[in-house]
Amino acid sequence: MPHISLPGHLPGITGLLEFSQDTAAPIRELTQILLRGESSLTQGERELIATIVSHNNECRFCTSAHTAAADLLLGESETCEMVKHDLENAPVSDKMKALLTIAKMVQKSGKSVTPEAIAQAKAQGATDMEIHDTVLIAALFCLYNRYVDGLASVTPSEPSFYEYLGERIVNHGYTRLPQGYDHLKKS
Repeated sequence: MPHISLPGHLPGITGLLEFSQDTAAPIRELTQILLRGESSLTQGERELIATIVSHNNECRFCTSAHTAAADLLLGESETCEMVKHDLENAPVSDKMKALLTIAKMVQKSGKSVTPEAIAQAKAQGATDMEIHDTVLIAALFCLYNRYVDGLASVTPSEPSFYEYLGERIVNHGYTRLPQGYDHLKKS
């Protein structure tokens, strides 16, 4: 049960963002820029960053939502599972492994990021902008994970919910739906 009164038909982050649309607007805009804006990292790679951070923060809602989005963008589900449980052998580039390692460091603490990890990412071809965006995405998802879990937002257990949410993320990004979310209310 959530710690505050949230819209009952909107679990997870969506209910929190609807609860306070003033604070939601800049968070949504930043997320849209980082995960859907122009980047040399694919949208799927950026969703992998969100996934690994959420997984390591043990945020079930965010992990499930961003795994679903990443799976759709990558066209398969093996990569996400490997990234979460066996990064060393995951079917991603060495550059992406280095960036995901940095994301995991940020998830622990910004001060956990080492010069060696940055040097490794650069040696694998990561640009300063890719390193910047990796750190910022990781930090942003720490915020989201703590927001969702800190207010005990509802976390559905049905995989079909996250399949739907993953499709919405892929097809509509992170901006608020123009019609809002009343269409999700159960009659």
